[in-house]
Amino acid sequence: MSSKIFVGNLPFSVDNSKLEEEFAKFGQVVSAKVIMDRNSGRSRGYGFVEFTDESSAQAAVDGMNDQPIEGRKLTVSLAKNQA
Repeated sequence: MSSKIFVGNLPFSVDNSKLEEEFAKFGQVVSAKVIMDRNSGRSRGYGFVEFTDESSAQAAVDGMNDQPIEGRKLTVSLAKNQA
């Protein structure tokens, strides 16, 4: 079962590949997506990373929450399931 995490407070310069690169050290990344503003095409400052297993996702939360990337402290948590 895959597990998805939420990554907030991303610098606007971070793209999908940079997001994947930062989190790949915790396990196999299935997908990494920075959410973009529909109108401006600019990053909205958050994204999601999906791992192949829950232990990798938890390791990423433990290892990256409150860690700085390009001067901004990330907010990392397990993503909540949409209803």
